[in-house]
Amino acid sequence: MATDRPMQIGMVGLGRMGSNLVRRLMRDGHRCVAYDVNADAVKTLEHEGATGGTSLEDFVAKLDKPRTAWLMLPAGVVEATLNQLVPLLEPGDTVIDGGNSYYRDDITRARRLAPENIHYIDCGVSGGIWGLDRGYCLMIGGETEAVQRLDPVFKTIAPGLGTVEPTPHRTRGGTAPQGYLHCGPSGAGHFVKMVHNGVEYGMMSAIAEGLSIIKHADVGKEKQDTDAETTPLRDPWAYQYDIDVGEVAEVWRRGSVISSWLVDLTAEAFARTPDLHLFAGRVSDSGEGRWTVDAAVDEGVPAPVITAALYERFESRGLGEFTGKILSAMRSEFGGHHERMQ
Repeated sequence: MATDRPMQIGMVGLGRMGSNLVRRLMRDGHRCVAYDVNADAVKTLEHEGATGGTSLEDFVAKLDKPRTAWLMLPAGVVEATLNQLVPLLEPGDTVIDGGNSYYRDDITRARRLAPENIHYIDCGVSGGIWGLDRGYCLMIGGETEAVQRLDPVFKTIAPGLGTVEPTPHRTRGGTAPQGYLHCGPSGAGHFVKMVHNGVEYGMMSAIAEGLSIIKHADVGKEKQDTDAETTPLRDPWAYQYDIDVGEVAEVWRRGSVISSWLVDLTAEAFARTPDLHLFAGRVSDSGEGRWTVDAAVDEGVPAPVITAALYERFESRGLGEFTGKILSAMRSEFGGHHERMQ
C-alpha cells in the first residue's frame, strides 16, 4: 500500500544499499532524485522511475525545498561529500547520513551546520542486501522536529510490524515495533548502530566458532604426531565424528534457541557452497567494532566477546603473523624449540 504522505528525497550514493533504498521508497509512492559518481548507476534508477542528477549541483537543483539529501556513502568519503554539498544547500534543508559514520563525527557535523540552520540527521541502517523486500531497521539521531518531519520516509524504509510476534507484556507505544527508532540527539542513531554491529561481530564469531568445532570433531581419526612440539590429543576415541556442518546449520534454524537470521544465512551459504571454497576466510572490519570497544573502555563496561570477535577479524587477515614469528623465535632462543613447518 502506498504511503498517504508521499515526500521527495534525494539519495547520494547508489551502491547496493543506496539503490535499494531508492527502490523501496519509490515502491511506496515517494519521489526520488538519485546521484552517484557512477553515471551508469544513476541511469539504472532513472529507468526505474527516479530522477537522475548529473552532478551534485544538478542533484540539489532538482530537489524541492526544504530539501532532504540522504548520503549512503562509506564513512571515509562523507566529509568530502559534505564539503561539496553543504554550500549548495539553504536554511531549512536536511542532510541524512545513512552510512556507518563514527557517531562523534555526527556530533561535530551537526554543530557545524546548526548556525546555517541546516538539519543533520544520523541514521544507522541495518538490513543488508535483503532490505529491499524485508525492510531496514533504522536507528535515528538528530533534532526531534527534523526527524518527525521525515517520519513518512522512515516508516516506508522500515519493515513495519510484519510477521514478528508482538513482545509479550509490551504496553508502550512508539515506532520501535515498526522497525525504526529516534534514539536521541545527534550521534545517538549511529551510536546504537555502532553497538549493533559490535554485537553482530560477536554473534557471527560464536556461530562460526561453534560450527568449526563441530567440523573438527573427527580429529581423533587423524594420525597423531608424537613429539615435544605437539600437544597430544588425550582421548582420540572421543573425537570420531564426521558431522555434516551444513546440515547442522540447517537444523539449528528449526526451533533452536540460537535460531536467527544469521543462522539462516549460514545455512544458505553451505547450501550454495558446501565446502565454502569461494571464501578465503579474510574477514574485514569497517570500524564499528573498533568504536564499540573504544566506547566500552571509556564507559568501563566489560565487553570481552565483542573485543575477542574484533581481534579474530584482525587475525583472519594475517595481522597476527608477525606476532607469531616473534613467539616462535623466542621459543627457539630460550628452549631450542624448532618450529614445525607445514
